[in-house]
Amino acid sequence: MKNKPQSLVQLAKFLDATVHGDVDTVVTSIAPLHLAKAGQLSFLDNRRYKKSLAQTQASIVILAPENVSACPTNALVMDNPYIGYAKASVLFDHTPQEHSGIHPTAIIADDAMIADTVRIGPHCVVESGVMLEDNVQLGANCVIGERSKIKANTRLWANVTVYHGSLIGERALIHSGVVIGSDGFGMAKDKGVWHKIFQLGNVVIGNDVEIGANTTIDRGALEDTTIADGVKLDNQIQIAHNVKIGKNTAIAACTGISGSTVIGEDCIIGGGTGISGHIEIADNVAVTGMSMVTRSLLKEDVYSSGTGLLNNKVWRKSVIRFRQLDEMAKKLKQLERLLDVNAKGTGSQA
Repeated sequence: MKNKPQSLVQLAKFLDATVHGDVDTVVTSIAPLHLAKAGQLSFLDNRRYKKSLAQTQASIVILAPENVSACPTNALVMDNPYIGYAKASVLFDHTPQEHSGIHPTAIIADDAMIADTVRIGPHCVVESGVMLEDNVQLGANCVIGERSKIKANTRLWANVTVYHGSLIGERALIHSGVVIGSDGFGMAKDKGVWHKIFQLGNVVIGNDVEIGANTTIDRGALEDTTIADGVKLDNQIQIAHNVKIGKNTAIAACTGISGSTVIGEDCIIGGGTGISGHIEIADNVAVTGMSMVTRSLLKEDVYSSGTGLLNNKVWRKSVIRFRQLDEMAKKLKQLERLLDVNAKGTGSQA
């Protein structure tokens, strides 16, 4: 745990920010503008909250240059205050570390290779051939399947399951309930009977990846499912077999990605999005929440689908109109042809 008092000048150096006020001012925690008290750090990033700036009791506020004159207290001035807040938050982190060493209730295979600095919580299972590098932390009840490898400084919270053959990179943060390497949904139907296609690939996760609670990443059918460096996954996401997700892409909660889809680098996928299989999404694409992606998106842009929220009566009428669109389109084409014929006929008479 860090969570040590920080002075204005210390924070300015850490954030590369400009100081405005008493350099000896000290803060011990972070709070939003409207709740902050003396001894706390806050920030202003969204102009909707500017009205809270005048009344804030925070000892230090991170803000943009244009808001300095309205700040009643000490300030750290940055072009991007939200990034300042994000970087400062690590200094006040109070997350407990896993207890040192290996808990006596853990079950560890004799041939597992475990660095001296690894922490393993109660009732964990580490199977044959597993490799855990320096400073890996396993919370209670984690299961690490055969031949899996977890690289240095990665943390798994309680109740994470890693199936056999999975590879997890350095500095990953994996929250409770995550399942990595479960079977992809591969079935072939013959004479009314479903036959399971055994999933022979693995899951490969890069460095600095964060995976939210209860997210599932399926192993590949023949090739690996891969999550590149810096990817951030929210809670309750389903990633199917053979999916590839490029560097620094962020995906919000409850998104489902079907098999063999390739998502590029630096993409942003909004919550509740459904993405069909065997398609490609280019780099730097943004998809707004609750969208349904059924085709490849090969051009950098912002994409949306679905309809906005309406009064129920208006929505019901709109649904009826939507169902009539095909018929209306056919009638429109007929009218266009008729008008075109009439126009040509009038022209010939002239």
